Amino acid sequence: MIHKMSSSEWFRNPAFFSKERVDLWWGAGLLLAALLLFTINLGGLPLRDWDEGIVAQVAREIYRAEPGSLNWLYPTIAGTPYLSKPPLVHWLIALAYQFGGVNEWTTRLPGAILTALSVPLLFGIGREVFPRRTPAVLTALVYLTLLPVVRHGRLAMLDGAVLCFFLLLLFCLLRTRRDLRWGLGVGIAFGLLCLTKGILALLLGAIAAAFILLDTPRLLTSAYVWGGLWLGSLPAIVWYSAQWQRYGEKFIGISLLSQSFNRIWMPVEANTGPPWYYLLEILKYGLPWLLFLPWGFRLAWENRALGWAKLVLVWPVGFLLVISLMSTKLPWYVLPVYPAFALVVGALLAEVWDFSDLMGFRQVNHPYPKLWAVLLGLVAIAGWAGSFYFSNLGLEPEPHLQLISAAVALTLTTAMILAARQDSQFIPVLIWGSYLSLLLLMLSPYWVWELNEQFPVQPVAAILRQSTPPGQQIMTTYPNTRPSLDFYSDRQIIPTPTATIQHRWRNDPQAFLLTDQTTLNQLDLTPIKRISQAEGWILVGKPY
Repeated sequence: MIHKMSSSEWFRNPAFFSKERVDLWWGAGLLLAALLLFTINLGGLPLRDWDEGIVAQVAREIYRAEPGSLNWLYPTIAGTPYLSKPPLVHWLIALAYQFGGVNEWTTRLPGAILTALSVPLLFGIGREVFPRRTPAVLTALVYLTLLPVVRHGRLAMLDGAVLCFFLLLLFCLLRTRRDLRWGLGVGIAFGLLCLTKGILALLLGAIAAAFILLDTPRLLTSAYVWGGLWLGSLPAIVWYSAQWQRYGEKFIGISLLSQSFNRIWMPVEANTGPPWYYLLEILKYGLPWLLFLPWGFRLAWENRALGWAKLVLVWPVGFLLVISLMSTKLPWYVLPVYPAFALVVGALLAEVWDFSDLMGFRQVNHPYPKLWAVLLGLVAIAGWAGSFYFSNLGLEPEPHLQLISAAVALTLTTAMILAARQDSQFIPVLIWGSYLSLLLLMLSPYWVWELNEQFPVQPVAAILRQSTPPGQQIMTTYPNTRPSLDFYSDRQIIPTPTATIQHRWRNDPQAFLLTDQTTLNQLDLTPIKRISQAEGWILVGKPY
């Protein structure tokens, strides 16, 4: 007769508290916390320009393709070949459309889930490089509460998937030090990176190889590792070969040159900046954990003979050097640095954390800098100032932002008091307060703040859908392309010079124009039919 253990017997069973079982529970808990933060209110705001609008259009055309069509292999945008990026994320979004329809939630869901998975993956990396569990846990929690990771991970972009696949690659690579069969996982992760952002896979792969060269060089000559790399990368090789066979030099020119290597020495869409551009990005959005980064890197340098220190010295320095020298600069290019950032801070905080503080038996054996309390206090003052600014007594009353600012300020103030008392409980206060503040931000209408920089697209897209034929190209006097407007209207909205508008109005049998009243008066188009308007934009057509 089989004896079934009760719940109390399970807890008394030594196997329940084995190292592997505890790591599993930590990983599951981190994943649940990440899924909540990355998916809550995910579909509450419209898609933004640029990447979200483009990714959603490509995914929708894959979803709409006729059964048996090869559109999934040769994706298109507005019916023309889409050669800018590999289609792995677009495939996942199209799959989400099959189950949940075409909307903001399904568009963002695959990237959000992949980024959430990167949290337990980073915990796993920490368990491989640190002898204790505490720095691995703190690393994952710091990473989970970094604003750039959470915000960009929730967007329908490729960068959350890059984080997940790169951390998977590193995790498998670290496991190969004990079991060479994990080399297959290295190959699969590298192949997934190649199917997400091709050229970036080469850079991240080079960083991983540089670390192994310093840490475990024997792996670079292992037939198991190279065989696994080859087998895992085979789907990516097949996809790139198929594109080359179909499009030839056009694919090379667009995918590998203009959208990849050319970004190194030529700015795309005037997106450029000084060499210290990404350092400023980290300074702007790395708080509160940024405050501890200098001490963390000092700790890494002091322990540079250890594996974790080699990793966090090679990884961010190498990656930042390369992207800082590139001409094209975009804020999300720096995202692969943040897991290394979290490893540095997690290692430092593990040195500070003392469990006896939590139990009320404080014993300060290794006092930490009083400057930490000062820096936390300065940032807290900024938080309280923001809370007042957005209150009913301030200049810009906004309840959501006031609540978020107050949560940040209260967290930092409490952490400052604890740090000044040399009480390491400031660490869980910062973690919980940062998590709660990010949760409040994601519940607010402000987490995609770029939407406020231009006119809302959904009301304008609605009049375009209602008043123009499907697939219609529509001219506009707005100077910039807006992929989100193209997505919501299911039309091509093309910025067009005045001379071209007037020429087409005279010669085309049918034409549509989206413009504002002032510009419409200046164009003096005849004949003209005023069709509809929204958000200050007027849709006119040529009668036929």
